[in-house]
Amino acid sequence: MSKLTDFKLLSFDVYGTLIDWERGAIAALEPMLKASNKTDLDPKHILKVYHKLESAQQAENPTQKYSDSLATVHPHMCEELGLNHPTAEESEAFGASIGSWPAFPDSVAALQRLQKHFKLVVLSNVDNASFAQGNAGGLEGFKFDAVYTAENIGSYKPDLKNFEYMLRHVKEQFGFEKSEVLQTAQSQFHDHHPAREMGMKSAWIYRPGAIMGNRDDPVWTWKFDTLGEMADTVEKELGEQGK
Repeated sequence: MSKLTDFKLLSFDVYGTLIDWERGAIAALEPMLKASNKTDLDPKHILKVYHKLESAQQAENPTQKYSDSLATVHPHMCEELGLNHPTAEESEAFGASIGSWPAFPDSVAALQRLQKHFKLVVLSNVDNASFAQGNAGGLEGFKFDAVYTAENIGSYKPDLKNFEYMLRHVKEQFGFEKSEVLQTAQSQFHDHHPAREMGMKSAWIYRPGAIMGNRDDPVWTWKFDTLGEMADTVEKELGEQGK
């Protein structure tokens, strides 16, 4: 069994792992829930509907920007949830909300700790402008070593093309092989299963209670509730190596 500190680079999913996309999406839907007198809808049900529609939209339109994809999904989501039909402006506002979604409370401090030992890159389904907003806001302007988005790649995870793109660029930019890269993510659907198909090891940032991207057959090499726990384990490994 390898150790976390055997790796040289962490490839991060962002939305679900570092930024709380579930809380962000529910908050962005709040105006429609209130207008439709449906504020008592189960958030878990909302998120399952959201995930189903979003995944289908991304598979059918792999080059569509993430914010536009969400705006497209919004009216279908409202219909399936029994909400009022949104205006075009309301759907655009839902798509544009991504940049304001909040980070998990441990994300920034954990990234700062991990950055002492690894190169940190982003492999995200979000578009460049939305990522820049979210990074400047919730992630407090944290400087990643590289950012690879679905907008750059022309497809969405779980498409293996996204992982191939990341590994190719990591090799070109940093000289690291696949065996030195650890996929670090919450979503089984978007990250862990395709990483396994690629022959990569992964760290599952479980985020207890998360709904989006779950599967009944989870796979992982390491599992932590939070990114902070992962940083603790890295520091413990380094401490033991120094003894």
